[in-house]
Amino acid sequence: MLPGGYSAVMQARSREEFRDEVVRFARGLGFDLVSAMTVVDHGLNRSEFFVVDNTPAGYLEAADDPARNRHDPVMQHCKRQTVPIIWNQHTYVAQGAGEMWEQMAPFGYHTGIALALHMPEGRHFQLGVDRDQALPEDPRELQRLVADLQLFAVHAQEAALRIYLPRAMQQERPALTPRELEALRWTMEGKTAWEVGAILGISERTAVLHVNNAMHKLGCANKHQAVLKALRLGLIH
Repeated sequence: MLPGGYSAVMQARSREEFRDEVVRFARGLGFDLVSAMTVVDHGLNRSEFFVVDNTPAGYLEAADDPARNRHDPVMQHCKRQTVPIIWNQHTYVAQGAGEMWEQMAPFGYHTGIALALHMPEGRHFQLGVDRDQALPEDPRELQRLVADLQLFAVHAQEAALRIYLPRAMQQERPALTPRELEALRWTMEGKTAWEVGAILGISERTAVLHVNNAMHKLGCANKHQAVLKALRLGLIH
């Protein structure tokens, strides 16, 4: 059984339930503001955007301004990278966007954490949590917040694609080999590639190959997404 917030968002059946779980999880981490955006590229510079957030009413117009977002250093970081960004006023000032921070700070956007998942077939998921209080100074506590957010994002993007995409656009259940399924099962148990290889009587390199093949067939960007998708599809238990 997955911990509360992670399993709850995967069980969401509507946009309203999905939004409620995203907001609930963010507040559980100590962030009053949150935004989760799913992007599906259709080629020829045409993309669909699905956003759930709790942006304050007075800041909605600015938050939805495409021209502003093109110059927002946090948005641009997430557009190009998968490494989470921990941001504050200095982040904006350093990029010559100090006025942008001054504009959003009165609405509670003083600092936050944001990240993006870039998946095959032009699908992306961006998640950001924000607040008006400083982030923890203890590196271990801050690392835990980032890790919790990353894990939640992996679960949330699965739910978002299921809720927002028409069934015809959702990926079919792929056929994984017995070895690929075994490798995923042991990965789910927290085993490293070396440990998986030792358990299955194969080399570490072959174990990595099986996991990578499973990731490719499932259309996932990393092994954690692959495990979650295999669970959701009933390929592993």
